[in-house]
Amino acid sequence: MENNRKIREEIWESVGRLSDIQLNDKLFEESWSIAQILEHLFLMEENAIHQISAALNSGTQFGKPSSFPLHLIADRKKKVNAPKDLIPTNEYQTLAKLKEKLDASRAALEKLAQFSSEEELNEKTLIHPRFGILTLKQWINLVGYHEERHLGQIREVKEALKINI
Repeated sequence: MENNRKIREEIWESVGRLSDIQLNDKLFEESWSIAQILEHLFLMEENAIHQISAALNSGTQFGKPSSFPLHLIADRKKKVNAPKDLIPTNEYQTLAKLKEKLDASRAALEKLAQFSSEEELNEKTLIHPRFGILTLKQWINLVGYHEERHLGQIREVKEALKINI
């Protein structure tokens, strides 16, 4: 969880002084605003919490975990389309509301990790649609690497919109 905390802090440092207008601004209609990126991070973290919770409450095992190097997720050279259920809305959003949602989802993920045994997190597995079989611990780490990837996207959007904050 330490990497997850570090990346989240970097995200807040990157967006914390933006106005709500800057947060919702887009370079192109089809591109995501920073607000949409933050909403996507919330949707992904909520999805991970749901999946991990279900796995903890189930006896189902999916086999040997993948050895996919999760840190490669942060690399933005390879473009990936988000699954439909993780695509953000086009609604105008405030930083305060997005921060509230992301803080709540992070607290839930941390609580889940804190109250689960290391044995459960390292032995129980789930199938990820893109990376195959992952342990629950890998799923938790995936959240941080996914956010690191989108921190890069946030920086790209700020640069494209000439936001120097």
